[in-house]
Amino acid sequence: MTVTGPGNAPDAPHVVDVVALGESMVTFLPTRPGRLADVPSFDRGIGGAESNTACALAAAGHTTRWVSRVGADGFGDHLLETIAGHGVDVSYVRRDPDRPTGVYFRTAGDRAGDTHEVAYYRAGSAASAMSVTGVDLDAAGAGRVLHLSGITAALSDGCLALLRHLTAPRPGRPLISFDVNHRPGLWRDGPGPEVLLELARGADIVFVGEDEAESAWGIDGGPSSIRAALPEPDILVVKQGARRAVAFGRTAGGRAARGDGGPPARAEPGAGNDGHGGTPPAPVRAPRPAATAPALDVDVVATTGAGDAFAAGFLSATLRGLPLRTRLRHGHLTAAAALTAPGDLAAPPARALADRLAALDDTAWGRLRLGPGWTHADQGPEEEVRTP
Repeated sequence: MTVTGPGNAPDAPHVVDVVALGESMVTFLPTRPGRLADVPSFDRGIGGAESNTACALAAAGHTTRWVSRVGADGFGDHLLETIAGHGVDVSYVRRDPDRPTGVYFRTAGDRAGDTHEVAYYRAGSAASAMSVTGVDLDAAGAGRVLHLSGITAALSDGCLALLRHLTAPRPGRPLISFDVNHRPGLWRDGPGPEVLLELARGADIVFVGEDEAESAWGIDGGPSSIRAALPEPDILVVKQGARRAVAFGRTAGGRAARGDGGPPARAEPGAGNDGHGGTPPAPVRAPRPAATAPALDVDVVATTGAGDAFAAGFLSATLRGLPLRTRLRHGHLTAAAALTAPGDLAAPPARALADRLAALDDTAWGRLRLGPGWTHADQGPEEEVRTP
């Protein structure tokens, strides 16, 4: 393995479709169900919200880059080799000779279940040393989209300062995609909810689960209440678990997303609903979603990585300039690929297959049932629509 870092990375990073910045860890998955205390052996994999998204986007045909830090150890080698093997540029990942690559162990059960266990060994990891000076900022900014998550902000004060820097308004900033990824265990001694809301307000596209918004911010009024509390992003995607996902866009007078994926202009302060400034008319109605897409009927194998895959599908469709509802459907389809495969990474459906399914009418979409191996289907739309 060639050691990567400032000494041997290219001098001028080329622009890619998506840059993902964050920690990845080596994952140990149990070979059979049971408590961590009882499982005799584990299979090695990798896991990281941002790199998962980058790998899925690369598999979908986009150019991607992962920016991070890993230890100068065998686990760091494994991460770089595996992520690069998925077609992601890892040239700007820095190796840390003093800090280890993070690892974690988890049980085979669903993360939401009472018996699920995860043991993280990431304190003091190489990635926790990411900072404004500890990563290549030019490489991070050389993308049409920069994808971040709230997990990174919880790793250290330096990581939080880095995310604040990246989400701060500035000329030429790439479009910022932010997955809230609220992990209460990472914020036991810190102001996690406030930090996540602050960072989300600085992003252009935000992904958040309805349950996350309730647990982090105490918002229990549904997607419209979440949008009312978070009006700043151009696009807010609220995921409602196995029911549906909704997307809010800018109203007239706000920002409009540019078709090239670049950062749209900020709305002028005081702009009203008529686009001419002034105070919006009263009474103010609750925000209404611009698009809605029901979730798919999926034979779930594992839920890990599904949210990262949803973000990848949505961002892929965004880069292609597709309508909001179609972006949501591509998010569901890419998430379904992750849900029907073990581990954190799963190949998304081929673009032609995803496009055919995303174009189905509402009735046919509602009849879809997807199980393990569905991404390898080679039939026409009529045969792909399966009912229980």
